[in-house]
Amino acid sequence: MGINPNMAEVAALLGETSRATILASMMDGRFHTASELAYMAAIKPQTASFHLAKLVEGKLIKVEKQGRHRYFQLADEEIAQFLESFLAISPPPEIRSLKQSSQIKLLQEARTCYDHLAGKLGVHLTESMMRAGYLKLEEKQFVLTDEGTLFFTSFGIDLPALKKKRRSFSHACLDWSERRYHLAGALGSELFNHLFQLGWLTRVPSIRAIQVTEKGKIGLKEVFQIEL
Repeated sequence: MGINPNMAEVAALLGETSRATILASMMDGRFHTASELAYMAAIKPQTASFHLAKLVEGKLIKVEKQGRHRYFQLADEEIAQFLESFLAISPPPEIRSLKQSSQIKLLQEARTCYDHLAGKLGVHLTESMMRAGYLKLEEKQFVLTDEGTLFFTSFGIDLPALKKKRRSFSHACLDWSERRYHLAGALGSELFNHLFQLGWLTRVPSIRAIQVTEKGKIGLKEVFQIEL
């Protein structure tokens, strides 16, 4: 049996450093312009446009047009999960500057994985909910317990609305830096958004790192027994 040609095409797309950097930059789940992605990948705008066209053609990303502007985003959550798993088996990058070292440390502490929380904080938050009996891990899926239903409802999460969404509800996503699972899916996304709305989290400019606010440190300790 020969190799699946579609797998070879995806491997070829990931095998180019600039394209891999662009994809990693888009794992924050937001839309980006070609100019922004060119800056992140340290390449010329024309070169970025070439790579973006390849990624759109390969269905790894999607593009939306607003007037004269074009905005790019990962195709869906499954692509983000695939990239996160791919990063988990990739060798660590060579550190070439103090800035790069600082950014990697920030990403390892807390970051976005498409639309949910990843990194040390994402894993600790997930494991805290497992210890409390809110979630159970079964075959790479987090199962919501009766205690978990009561907790998330009292915490302000609309569970019936989440279950109606046409996506995975609470799957386990392998964290590339922690090599453990964090909560993803509709529940992971809504929890992440809710923590933002509470003012517990804030974004780090230019990269997909997340930082905990002083208010968040108090809240995470009181609600999830996570001390930072």
